[in-house]
Amino acid sequence: MSPVTPREAARLLRRQDNILILTHRRPDGDTTGCAAALCRALRQLGKTAYLLKNPDITETNAVYAEPFWAPEDFAPAFVASVDIAARSLFFPAAEAYFDRIGLAVDHHPSFEGFGTAQCVDPSRAACGEIVYEICRELGEITPEVALPLYAAVSTDTGCFVYANTTANTHHVAAALLETGIDYFGVNKRHFRTKSRRRIAIEAEIMGGAEFFHQNRGVFLTIPLSLMERLGATENDLEDISSLAGIIEGVDCGAVLRELKPGEWKLSLRTGANGRVNATQACRLLGGGGHAMAAGATVNGSLEEVKDQVLWAVGQVKRD
Repeated sequence: MSPVTPREAARLLRRQDNILILTHRRPDGDTTGCAAALCRALRQLGKTAYLLKNPDITETNAVYAEPFWAPEDFAPAFVASVDIAARSLFFPAAEAYFDRIGLAVDHHPSFEGFGTAQCVDPSRAACGEIVYEICRELGEITPEVALPLYAAVSTDTGCFVYANTTANTHHVAAALLETGIDYFGVNKRHFRTKSRRRIAIEAEIMGGAEFFHQNRGVFLTIPLSLMERLGATENDLEDISSLAGIIEGVDCGAVLRELKPGEWKLSLRTGANGRVNATQACRLLGGGGHAMAAGATVNGSLEEVKDQVLWAVGQVKRD
């Protein structure tokens, strides 16, 4: 296993063909946009490249990936992963390729170090920033490459408002806009449109907010019963974890979503003040991520899960 630069990653990809690209479990805009853009860039070189079909993808993100799904009989000669930090984030079909990953591209501090070649830079706000450099080395950044990359960068920075956004993030976004893409359509799709079910979910979970740490922390919970009552789906939950960060005075927001009875997905969002390091807290629960945005899967009843989260946060918080 060896670290490589984006230029070296591009050189490696130029030597390959019949390439399969993996996204992570419950794919967001960053992993989906990166995979679609990289696949398009490789096809522009005449390569055979596909994305492994991800059954968890939402309608919002499927628009980028659907043209690139691999046929069931596709036999890859080379496998790459994008925006995947840990083995636990591989969905079942992707897990079969874990030991065959030739190139892992990621930006999480909690990256677990898999893949023969590793193009990893935790200083980047979005994995899309790294994939942009790889695609630029591969050839022209056409609008077809730029559009999913813009979705990747914009969604992982909350449309450029999260504290991890850097000058480089804006430089990449500007370069992508210069290709003439419909950025307004992307922004409308991801940031300015909510289903009626989503609005109802937000009303329910905000109304049931439970505060801790003298109102500096908050639990927002999404039980299966709520999803069933409202007829909501995965499409209605995109970026739901960002809600915790808009509550005045809160610098530690724990969004708990029930995946199945006794299993909860924790999305932890913390403030730029550094009082709680989200990665460190989630690592204690078997997860990981970024300093201000991390996650884990926690088992138990809702009250037991809350107790585990409070314990993990208590181990790492600074007063």
